[in-house]
Amino acid sequence: MKFFRQEVDAAVDALLMQQVILYPTDTVWGLGCDAELPRAVEQVYKLKNRPAEKACIVLVADEQMFARYAEVVPPNLSELLARQERPTTYVVPGSRQLAQNLLAPDGTIGLRVVQQDEFCRLVIRRLGHGLVSTSANISGEPTPTVFSEVNPELVRKVDYVVNWRQDDETRSAPSRVVRVLPDGGLEVLRG
Repeated sequence: MKFFRQEVDAAVDALLMQQVILYPTDTVWGLGCDAELPRAVEQVYKLKNRPAEKACIVLVADEQMFARYAEVVPPNLSELLARQERPTTYVVPGSRQLAQNLLAPDGTIGLRVVQQDEFCRLVIRRLGHGLVSTSANISGEPTPTVFSEVNPELVRKVDYVVNWRQDDETRSAPSRVVRVLPDGGLEVLRG
């Protein structure tokens, strides 16, 4: 348990210093930074060689944080979260609280409430801000589901590599992605 707490503390310290971390998300291995800091977001895009118009998602700790970053909150968000069978990212209009370079060209952002991964939830709660989450790969490369699949070039270039779960070979699929429609319905973008 001490190692777990040390890794949470180290990840939060790096994020508070506006750095980019390589960490195990609630789905796959990801690159992350504070979702409110444009300079840190820019660094994530640079590390991935990712086009700026391709938005990242933001992990949040709870419904209140979701509301902070969503211009429009689905009225049935509690029900949606209770019913979801796997991590689900909800694409909604983004708020001004986010780094504006995180938003898609249409002004939307993908938000995911972390419900099952205690490491991510604690990092986000301690940080007090949303955590950028994008797969830890260079654009066009396969998504790393376990640490051993992360490109060594990225491991060398990030500011901090989380040691938690590096030996875990449990594989997870990327999140389900749905767009929240004006009527509250959902359009599946990635199943």
